Amino acid sequence: MFIFINAFKSITRSKGRNILIGIIVLAIAASSCVALTTRNAADEAQSASRDSLTINASLSLDRQKLMESVPQGGDMNAIRELMSKYEELGLSELLSYAESDFVKDFYYSKSVSLNGDGEIEACGSDEVPEDGNVGFFSGNTGGGQVSGGQRPGGGGQVFMARGISIGDFSITGYSSENAMTKFINGTASITDGEMFDFDSADMKCLISSELAIFNDLKVGDVITLLNPSEEVEDEAYEFTIAGIYTDTSSSDSGGFPMISTSMDPANLICVGYKTFQEIVDHSESNAVVYENDWGLEQSTALDGILSSSYVFANPDDFAAFDEEIHALGLSDFYALSSLDLNNYESSLIPLKNLSDYAATLLLIILAIGAVILIVINVFNIRERKYEVGVLTAIGVKKSKVALQFVTELLCVTLIAIIAGTGVGAVASVPVADSLLSSQIEQAQAAAEEQEQNFGRSPAGGGAVRVAGGQQVRGGAPVMISGNGGMMNVFGGGDSQEVTYLDKINAAVNLRVIAELIGIGLILTIISSLAAVVFVMRYEPLKILAERA
Repeated sequence: MFIFINAFKSITRSKGRNILIGIIVLAIAASSCVALTTRNAADEAQSASRDSLTINASLSLDRQKLMESVPQGGDMNAIRELMSKYEELGLSELLSYAESDFVKDFYYSKSVSLNGDGEIEACGSDEVPEDGNVGFFSGNTGGGQVSGGQRPGGGGQVFMARGISIGDFSITGYSSENAMTKFINGTASITDGEMFDFDSADMKCLISSELAIFNDLKVGDVITLLNPSEEVEDEAYEFTIAGIYTDTSSSDSGGFPMISTSMDPANLICVGYKTFQEIVDHSESNAVVYENDWGLEQSTALDGILSSSYVFANPDDFAAFDEEIHALGLSDFYALSSLDLNNYESSLIPLKNLSDYAATLLLIILAIGAVILIVINVFNIRERKYEVGVLTAIGVKKSKVALQFVTELLCVTLIAIIAGTGVGAVASVPVADSLLSSQIEQAQAAAEEQEQNFGRSPAGGGAVRVAGGQQVRGGAPVMISGNGGMMNVFGGGDSQEVTYLDKINAAVNLRVIAELIGIGLILTIISSLAAVVFVMRYEPLKILAERA
């Protein structure tokens, strides 16, 4: 008890020195509070973002990796042989992989284009040039010729089709409601009628409100669409309108000439996948095989472009599924990719940088603070050397004298930490938001600089390559099929932008308070080591003799 009473008296006697120590500790505590709350908030935001994440991924042939596997200087025959060996995965194989325990959901859709029978006209048909071929270079792929060129306005490289039949309307069959992403994200919604039955091939459909108004159609009306191939006649399909929907997505083609009205979202007709399969099966049974202008055999059968998506609950399941399918024998030329995961990882960059910055700042603060407190304590002990000599001379153990110095510093430190926590709590939210905003700006600037280095506009519109109907960079999915196929080039793109979390909950909680108390104890112990060392070294008689 004597030690604690004496420590309290010493604190009140040496007000100036203890106020100085208190101010230093308060500054350390306030800075540490800001750093800790910022770091904890950033980590919690990352964890919450991860827990709420749903990953949509596609499994497709990695054509770039396939081409890179050909030895440098290899001839075109080797490339053609390799390309013919590997094709895009079919629906049956994709469905077999979807049975994995790591897959939360799997949905898919297929699209073809059809012509009207004269009674129904596509929206924007007066804007489409009669000659839809905008070719700058060409090459053969299967039954149709592919032509490409530079998109007007500098939007990047565009690939288009030549010599294949493209209809006026895009018909898309969906496996489930989850596959209808426009309706899921709110871009489209039914305003009249009802959704068709996914489990029935009843030839019911949804049409856009624009198409309905343009042709004076209503729910219950029947529309007739035809196979667009000139080589086949009377291949007609009748659809009953089950519902009418509004679509807020843009029909702007981004300055690129609209090759077909099927590119316009207003001309999208939605059906269930079983209805779609009914169309494909009927078209296959009535198919005509003919020789096209390049001497290649081509069929009038409607096939469609498959678009599929695996859904994962978290990045760990995504990685485990990727490892599992390749362990089952899937070639490394097939890649599992996810725009959601890429965007998620990109969105975390500012948070990770902020967390690292806060951790570094905390270490610097503690290191500087510890050094300052040690120096102050060294001078403090030297000034109070006579007091140490008197106490030890009257029989007080050196360990108790050292404990008195530790107690003094601990009391001052705890009071300063409480005050510093209050200051830090007030400053942490605006400081954390400001630091996060700075990190986001840096990330955006780095991303824009990278796009510019590749000669692309920061706003998007980069190069797009045909890869099984999958979007590679910017714009809408590019899809090319054989006769009766569909092409969609920059038709109201659904490209996703990285969304950064611009606010975090940098509030002081029990965890932060506990960490600050721990920091105070550590600083007290470290800075008190000087007192302990000096006290243990001093000899009381020698100290008194020097004073005399």
